Order: sequence, then C-alpha cells, then structure tokens
Amino acid sequence: MDNFEKHIRENASQFDTQKADRAKLWANISAELQKAEPKVIPLWKRPMLRIAASVVLFLGIASFIGLSIYGGGIIETQYVSKELLDIDQHYQGLVSYQVELVKNSPHLTAMDKEEFLSFMDELDVEYETLRTEIRTNLDNERVLEAIVANYKKRIELIEKLLQQINDAKKSDEDYGYTL
Repeated sequence: MDNFEKHIRENASQFDTQKADRAKLWANISAELQKAEPKVIPLWKRPMLRIAASVVLFLGIASFIGLSIYGGGIIETQYVSKELLDIDQHYQGLVSYQVELVKNSPHLTAMDKEEFLSFMDELDVEYETLRTEIRTNLDNERVLEAIVANYKKRIELIEKLLQQINDAKKSDEDYGYTL
C-alpha cells in the first residue's frame, strides 16, 4: 500500500489533466433550482373533506360517550350472568340427579311422583321469573340469593322425599325379620 500511495503522490499532476467547467456546472445547478414545482393543495383545505372529517370526528366522540354511559351496565350484567351460570351449573346437576332418583324409585306411587314433579314444575316457573328479573338488573344480589334459595328448596324437597323412601324401606325390611 505504501508504494501505491507514493506513486499517486508523485504522479498527482498527471491525474489533473481535466478541470471541471465551472460555468457549465453552475448552469446545471441553476436549471434544477429553476424547475417549476407541482402545485400541492393540502387535503385539509378542501371544504368537502373538512365536512367529512368533522362528521367522522363527531360520530367517534358520540360513540365513545354512548359506550361509556350505556356500556357500563354490560360489564356488570356479564359478571352477574357468569355468576348465575356458575350457580346454575352447580345446582342444576344436583337437582337433575336427585329428580332422576325420585323418578326411578320403585317405592313411590305414580300419584306421589306426579305430585312431586308438579311441585318441581312450580319451582321451575319461580326460577324462570327470577331469571327475567335478573336480566332487568333489579337488585342483582337479592335476586341471586333468591335463585340460590329456590335451588335449595328443590334439593331440600328431594332430600326429604328420598329420606321418606329410605325410612319406608327400612321399616319394610325390619318388619320382615320380626319373629
């Protein structure tokens, strides 16, 4: 590399054979500066676009306000609906299992089963009424407590009936062994 640099320094005058024409160079630069620029009209200065932007802005603000005012109840309703869904899943499984036990019990007469199922239907109607009340957000906590109480009534009714069946079976079995 040192030899190459030395050669360039010694022969620098031979490399400067052509000189730049300053007049020609300046003429090209001034021609570029003199070119007419295209006329640019900003979009925000057009009246139709201003009106459209104003309408979009107004609708955006109105929807934000509407969602904040009317959308606040949706979150609470979703929370209550989730809580109601959890309660339904828990108690519905218990009730349906015990109802099947009562329906399949050979120790009950058809009339007893019919009376039991009619009372369960009344509790179902009461439950549906409570579900419609909770949709209208009328004191959700009290309605949820009423729904739980409804399920507890159903389970208590079933348990009492099953207890009577078991007591009847025990007395029948004890009677057969008495001498």
